[in-house]
Amino acid sequence: MKQPKWMSLLGLANRARQCISGEELVVKEIRSGRAKLVLLSGDASDNTTKKIRNKSTSYHVPMRIVQDRFELGKAIGKPHRVTVAVLDDGFAKKLLTLLDE
Repeated sequence: MKQPKWMSLLGLANRARQCISGEELVVKEIRSGRAKLVLLSGDASDNTTKKIRNKSTSYHVPMRIVQDRFELGKAIGKPHRVTVAVLDDGFAKKLLTLLDE
């Protein structure tokens, strides 16, 4: 089965060290203004979803929800991740276009 294009691009961004994963680290990057895009797994807890959504909205950072934590983790080569922040503007813009198709 072929991997979706957004997963490949997210993996490339991770190898370029332009991704941060983990709830607290993502919130820190949103607050600092370095996060350009936030990806959240669809199976995240209600508390985590609310926290990330509120931070993203108040700091004007685009946020997209992907299928589940295993798919998000697979994209960056880790076991499973609930949330990932993309730090590079170019990667973020391209990921937004791929995710919004």
